[in-house]
Amino acid sequence: MIGTSVRALSALCLMAVPALAGTWEDLSAEIYGERALLDGAQVIAIDAPYRTGNDARTQLAAQVVAPEGAEIASVTLVIDENPMPVSAVFDLDTPLPAFFFDVTMRINGPTPMHVVAETTDGRLFVSEAFVKTSGQGACAAPPGTDPKLALETLGKMQIELAGRLTGLGQSAADKLANRLNRMDVDISHPSHSGMQMDQITLLFLPMRYVETVDIDLDGAGYVEMTGSISLSENPQVALSVPSRAQAVDVTMTDTDGTVTHAHKKLTGY
Repeated sequence: MIGTSVRALSALCLMAVPALAGTWEDLSAEIYGERALLDGAQVIAIDAPYRTGNDARTQLAAQVVAPEGAEIASVTLVIDENPMPVSAVFDLDTPLPAFFFDVTMRINGPTPMHVVAETTDGRLFVSEAFVKTSGQGACAAPPGTDPKLALETLGKMQIELAGRLTGLGQSAADKLANRLNRMDVDISHPSHSGMQMDQITLLFLPMRYVETVDIDLDGAGYVEMTGSISLSENPQVALSVPSRAQAVDVTMTDTDGTVTHAHKKLTGY
């Protein structure tokens, strides 16, 4: 039931919130209604820059560790002042005691950001940070590559393991099976926001971005990420995976209906 409700909420968030502007209280009420948002200081650790080095490609990351007696069912990244504030939603096919993500995002201007974790017992935990920018207006910034050339590699993906993750509640006493690795998925995609202008024709480029990234481990569902126009051009999506995993399959679907796949064998432990 939780998985179904989380996916329904993800779809609602990404359709309903883009036109909304206001405080976090406004946004959270639109997304979560009257549900209580609990202090996530002991659950969520955000890693975000004080000021962006590149507004169009900023890494935003968080480590989430479930409170005792619960597991993580979903994690949502909200960039409050972006045109589409609900910027990425990670729905876990099987709830986990700990989860990590790191995504490259557009930051349209100085903004609060929030990470919300939903646990299997229905609680919502939230943590907040503030990101300053250089004023480039990333969501409307011209594409970094020629739109026609970008179509030639659209959807290609590279998958790499990037080492062991620490600080996710894993102690020396934990079982080997609970250890987590970082996995990076590099996606070739122009991620057009619908607010960018073609520098040759001076016409606005139609909106087209990575809608979902489905990640399966060893033939079973693991996590589905729902994207938005906040994703950077050629986004990188990193997340925690169990070190015991032997193989990964990634399926990307964009808003034009393009579907691509990538497969990689993993070392395991």
